[in-house]
Amino acid sequence: MKTRILAAMLAMTAAGAAGAPALADDFAPAVVFDQGGKFDKSFNEAAYNGAERFKKETGTAYREFEITNEGQREQAMRTLVRRGASVIVAVGFSQTAAVDKVAKESPKTKFCLIDDKLDAPNVQSVTFKEEEGSFLVGMAAALASKTGKVGFVGGMDIPLIRNFLTGYEQGVKHVAAGDEVFVNMTGTTPAAWNDPGRGAELAKSQFSRGADVVFAAAGATGLGVLQAAADAGKLSIGVDSNQNHVHPGKVLTSMVKRVDVVVYDCMKSAKDGSWKAGHRVVGLKEDGVGYALDDNNRKLITPEMEAKLEEAKKQIIAGSLAVKPYQP
Repeated sequence: MKTRILAAMLAMTAAGAAGAPALADDFAPAVVFDQGGKFDKSFNEAAYNGAERFKKETGTAYREFEITNEGQREQAMRTLVRRGASVIVAVGFSQTAAVDKVAKESPKTKFCLIDDKLDAPNVQSVTFKEEEGSFLVGMAAALASKTGKVGFVGGMDIPLIRNFLTGYEQGVKHVAAGDEVFVNMTGTTPAAWNDPGRGAELAKSQFSRGADVVFAAAGATGLGVLQAAADAGKLSIGVDSNQNHVHPGKVLTSMVKRVDVVVYDCMKSAKDGSWKAGHRVVGLKEDGVGYALDDNNRKLITPEMEAKLEEAKKQIIAGSLAVKPYQP
């Protein structure tokens, strides 16, 4: 029964995602979103935007599935394989075990794993140098802070999020060695990615201790952080997608991970025959991470601040400014 229900859901999401165009030339891409949902305004939504760009540019529809519990991962991927998926994009490190298992069972299907490394002949995996982008927004936080105290609210307490924190702390200290960084993680289970109420509580706690800028690296939980900052007249920093528009004039900047580009490239290369298995790491040099500057935060990032951020960016790319990744 569960398998039939899942198959029906995948069929419906394929039609919904396509907006109607049929899967062309027997090429059938698919994407499995992680918990938090494709409209989390963060990591998953970046992946969604990449898939939508592919659909718009090629006219080829894609199938999709949104994970709501751990047990759905393998089942969703197997169903997509049975339904003829040519390439399956798995969004998030939590999908590694499922990709590893299903890819071995389905050697003719291509898989793209985002945010973890996996060595398999039919898997392309991509990870990001989160520490580099986080360094720049850490600099921005310190440059904007009037109290010398800034905050960080992470989602699930895992090495990946610790990597955001490590880069952020280095960026803050690069600008002001004496500044204080308050740190809170939301939890130790996947539920930590989708708890805006808890995110807001943690942000308010940091504000009460004097923080006036807080970086949220917590998926949908971060929306609560951004809301709390806007309500308190403080500044927030978004993550993964450009979240400057969520609270215009209240979000200092966003540490963007170009998940959209990775998803688009995966589908496009699989369609045109240039897809390759293996592991790629993307950072500032590859335009895989960065900070967001647009009309929504233009007045918050002064020309002087921007000049300092751009200089640091050039130095990191050139290798003259080293940003250390998290070491457990």
